[in-house]
Amino acid sequence: MNDPILHHHDPSPFGEKIRLALGLKGLAWRSVQVSMVMPRPELGVLTGGYRKIPVLQVGADVYCDTRLIVRELERRYPQPTLFPQGSLGLSLALTPWSDRSFFDPGAGLSMGLNKAFIPKAVIDDRKSFFNFMDFDALESDIPHLYTQFRAGLELVELMLADGRPFVLGSQVSYADIDAYFPVWMARGNIGTAADLLEPFKKLREWESRMVACSRGTRSEISADDALALAKASTPHVPVGVDASDPLGFTAGDRVCVAPDDYGKIPVEGDLVTLTINEVAVRRHTVEAGEIVTHFPRLGYRITRA
Repeated sequence: MNDPILHHHDPSPFGEKIRLALGLKGLAWRSVQVSMVMPRPELGVLTGGYRKIPVLQVGADVYCDTRLIVRELERRYPQPTLFPQGSLGLSLALTPWSDRSFFDPGAGLSMGLNKAFIPKAVIDDRKSFFNFMDFDALESDIPHLYTQFRAGLELVELMLADGRPFVLGSQVSYADIDAYFPVWMARGNIGTAADLLEPFKKLREWESRMVACSRGTRSEISADDALALAKASTPHVPVGVDASDPLGFTAGDRVCVAPDDYGKIPVEGDLVTLTINEVAVRRHTVEAGEIVTHFPRLGYRITRA
């Protein structure tokens, strides 16, 4: 009953990050396929409106943002670790680079090169979501986007330049997932990917090793089944609120939590956890009962509701 449930869609690059993390831990997990575009009514019950993908559900606890999801997977399932040799800090410090500097131009190429073939509903949805993209200039911006993405590819090549099999050495880690998911996106969405990756021999060899990694043992369930599992569960006891936190909130305060980059949809609830790296709010729903929705602190703004 408490197998992790991943709410995702298969083309999602950020979904691939967590599918790989689940696989590296050798976990059995349940998959709920969600629409590529809004609205997502069943998922909205669990998240309170948060619109980024993926989302991890364990019972009545819901974890948003890949940065928090991987930390929660590590806490619940410590072995095998995603962070060998004490690399948690280093791996998560790489995340802002991979999630924005590397991902953004790759996403721009994916949209710009395929704009004529992408359904209008997807284009309209992403226009309201990807505030870092100028959709009117996407096609004319393709040469620039290539320069930015190639610079990211070179950084990965340099990470592997001494012949190491993985980014941190002999063992695969979350640092590899950080570096890999934009490459995975390029293979699936950029028609010139083979030519684009050709100069980067070490990267291509490492890419083959990442392709061969497990994605865990997956089974499909419906969104309604996921809601029923949440309703039959009780959220974990919250960690509590750090009295020294600079925001000065106390447990039970009504707050809103929202990303500070894009997809800035606030989620409102009663504050139950506030630590240096996590914020969680309790929400009461008709469909799924009491839900606690969790977010990372880094990259999220908390305000009084």
